[in-house]
Amino acid sequence: MTHAETHLALHHTRAAELRAQAETHRLATSARRPGELRTRLGWTLVEVGLRLAAAPRVAVAHQRLAGAAR
Repeated sequence: MTHAETHLALHHTRAAELRAQAETHRLATSARRPGELRTRLGWTLVEVGLRLAAAPRVAVAHQRLAGAAR
């Protein structure tokens, strides 16, 4: 086997290894995406909960003012 043939064989072997690593990385990345969605949904629910927790104070104050006017 000549130097060029050896170099080409090593190149093909390394290229196959890199393709396998790329496929593994792609599968791992796609598996993480639902977690990102869950995180975004969780923070959205926290935000909604904080808004709901803050809303009764305004509603109670509004009811007190409406009750005092009667």
